[in-house]
Amino acid sequence: MTADRRASWFKGVLDLLVLASLTDGESYGYEIAKLLGAAGFGQIKGGTLYPVLNRLEEAGLVDAEFRATEKGPGRRYYRLTDAGRETLGEQGGLWLAFDASVRDVLAKAGVDPR
Repeated sequence: MTADRRASWFKGVLDLLVLASLTDGESYGYEIAKLLGAAGFGQIKGGTLYPVLNRLEEAGLVDAEFRATEKGPGRRYYRLTDAGRETLGEQGGLWLAFDASVRDVLAKAGVDPR
């Protein structure tokens, strides 16, 4: 039996998924994790998500703003920058082309696309 590779595939595309999750407007880490979890990626831990958000912020692809709340701890809200939207468009297109190539090879090998 071979190892399940989904976790490594997910880590390879997580930056792109986080950028995509911000296209409808700003959000904070927990909401991003919930959105991706509901999309079928399972529970995403802060130790996985927050380094990605920090890296995207350092790269200028997202802006972040800390907001205090009256109840509970404050939250850091993230939003796409113009560079983030451009990167999402470019990298999203590359990912879709890559996905199509993988699907073609697997279909030729008779793999069932469950």
